[in-house]
Amino acid sequence: MNRTDRLYALVEELRAVAPRPRSAPWLARRFEVSVRTVERDLEALRQSGLPIRSDSGRAGGYSLDRDRTLPPVTLSASEALAVSVALRTAASTPFAAAAHRAGQKVLAVLPADVRQREATLARMVYRVGDHEPGQSGKLSEIIVEAVVSGHVLHLTYTDPSGAATTRDVEPLGLLWGPSGWYLAAWCRLRSAVRGFQLDRITSLEPSDERVASREPQWRAELKRLDAEPFAL
Repeated sequence: MNRTDRLYALVEELRAVAPRPRSAPWLARRFEVSVRTVERDLEALRQSGLPIRSDSGRAGGYSLDRDRTLPPVTLSASEALAVSVALRTAASTPFAAAAHRAGQKVLAVLPADVRQREATLARMVYRVGDHEPGQSGKLSEIIVEAVVSGHVLHLTYTDPSGAATTRDVEPLGLLWGPSGWYLAAWCRLRSAVRGFQLDRITSLEPSDERVASREPQWRAELKRLDAEPFAL
């Protein structure tokens, strides 16, 4: 079990027995780590804002105030990313630190498989430039799935002049630019990385074709755009 999963499991173990405590030796045996590792993990959780208290003595240990914490949250990976991205927009406000902590708490109570999928998707979302949120179309679940899985998309795209073209594209990630959200993809029509503004995609169809990585081209484009990771 990696540390992220262990932190999640520690919270759920303390929540399950709350308000009764669990001792550090008991938790160490439960998660097959040292007492020192457990104590370090619990301190990290406490520093993140979780209401974990410690009591000394024979009947002491660590306990969690269940009424002041979130239970496991039923969110899809794209919903979890939406929370992360929405809170990230508070970065330039006085609430930036609180928004970051709130996002981390939400992500911490997600089931491991959803959290891992969200993390995969989050690594593919970037911001270009320093600007306020712009207008944009809805992010289709089809696009989210294609970005994560690497499947080719068949789409119809209308450019600013009104001309429509149909294209097969290989999704690379999502970009938030001055005019809103874009699907970044390798365009087979142009044989290059292109950004497709979401509200200009007029039709969308997934395919079963899975493609090889375009990592070198994608990294080069991110460097050219001076893009930075968007998610928390």
